[in-house]
Amino acid sequence: MKSDLRKNASSGFLVFLIALPLSLGIALASGAPPVAGVLTAMAGGLIASFLGSAPLTIKGPAAGMIVIVAGAVTELGDGDASLGYRRMLAVGVVAGVVQIILALVRAGDIAASMPGSVVHGMLAAIGVIIIAKQVPTLLGVTDSGPPLLLLMHIPRDILYSNPEVALIGGVALLMLVFWSKLPEKVRKIPAPLGVLFFAVPMSLLIDLPHNHTYEFAGGTFELGPRFLVNLPGNLLGAVALPDFSAWQTHTGVCVKYVVMFALVGSVESLLSVLAVDSMDPTKRVSDLNRDLLSVGVANTAVAAIGGLPMISEIVRSRANVDAGAVDHRSNFFHGLFLLLFVAFAPSLLGLIPLAALAAMLVFTGFRLASPGSFKHTYDIGRDQLLIFLTTMVVTLVEDLLVGVAAGLLLKVVLHLVLGASARDLFRNPLTQRVDGETLYLTIHGSATFLNFLPVRRALTRIPPQVRKVVMDFEGATLVDHTFQEKVHLIADEWPNATLHIEGLERHRSVSQHPHATRRPAVKA
Repeated sequence: MKSDLRKNASSGFLVFLIALPLSLGIALASGAPPVAGVLTAMAGGLIASFLGSAPLTIKGPAAGMIVIVAGAVTELGDGDASLGYRRMLAVGVVAGVVQIILALVRAGDIAASMPGSVVHGMLAAIGVIIIAKQVPTLLGVTDSGPPLLLLMHIPRDILYSNPEVALIGGVALLMLVFWSKLPEKVRKIPAPLGVLFFAVPMSLLIDLPHNHTYEFAGGTFELGPRFLVNLPGNLLGAVALPDFSAWQTHTGVCVKYVVMFALVGSVESLLSVLAVDSMDPTKRVSDLNRDLLSVGVANTAVAAIGGLPMISEIVRSRANVDAGAVDHRSNFFHGLFLLLFVAFAPSLLGLIPLAALAAMLVFTGFRLASPGSFKHTYDIGRDQLLIFLTTMVVTLVEDLLVGVAAGLLLKVVLHLVLGASARDLFRNPLTQRVDGETLYLTIHGSATFLNFLPVRRALTRIPPQVRKVVMDFEGATLVDHTFQEKVHLIADEWPNATLHIEGLERHRSVSQHPHATRRPAVKA
């Protein structure tokens, strides 16, 4: 229908306006050329759209992958950023193939069972790292080191900041923080685009395109093109080929980053798909494995020409839904508009101050590690907060893979402490029967993320005649928060059936949250 095409084109254009500056900023923060982020978003729209991806999701680079990509560039480069970037591309190609294999063996359903406390702890750590690494760019100073050291350096960086660059970055950050408070007519403009409307004229006003110095408060400061986005003059100049030499000299490092690219990218992408499905006005249910396959194919292709790892990105997808997108063609249009802009107006991108992009990333980092996420996790239960904090702290001190492993291990230990049987952790807890229009699901033993997969299959394949699903937890020895959360997320997508929970009142809850972990049944 022509009306659907117009809606998809309109929403795709809006997402393009949001994706352009964010893609540039994510690439810069990842240690890659700015155009690599745009290439990734283009491929996400032009390739993944027609491979069976979730209908309303937008594919592209994500802030959640910045730390991993930057780590790969640094470790594989041996001091040479350009070499590290090309070796990172080789890791990206292999990781894309791994994602394809995971999709073919239907591992997408397993990734969808990942505990939220671990995922959010990981994202909070990534948010802190993004803030630490982007504040110096926002202030116009040069600083490096581990994230915790960079956080300690922030007062010093402010003291020695480049005033005019810091003015652009500071005002851009304030605009993002208070954009939601502005009049409705102004809010119709995407906040990142509003920042560019301010930052680009400012770069011309202070003559950033040309090297010069200025005096301020008794100090002399430099300005010049190094504070602006640097792009090749055409799309062919943006193409970079992978360097597979690191697979001989840095085999262990390459394997580590393949695992992180494939694992973290897949989990974050699939969780975004589930979240976007819950926003879909038509209540369509995406095939997670098909979506993972489309992401894997697109990742393999884009890494081969210079792009970053892509995922189904939640912020841009949410904007896509809100703009009235109908199906996958909105993602295609978002990629097409990016292609046209970079092909015919690359010089305009060269006027964007790096401080403005850094402000967008600092704001994104704060949203990932916002105080609200800590409070929300605490409200669910102290057990979830402990897992959240453990994942976050270990990620900051060690690395992301170790942090996620620590969070998962702690979660298993807490299951055992709270009454789960080690024998039951991986055992199918479900028995089921259908009686007319009612499906009865009975849970026995431990109900945790470790044995949720057979339950997920039952919930996503309910017979068409079923109008009521009764899930009975009376015989369960432990009911984990993750298990309950996943059950309700799936039930929210049913077009005709409703979920009825029984037996939880006979268990002790660790908090007042409706989905808090439930301990063994209280004896009568």
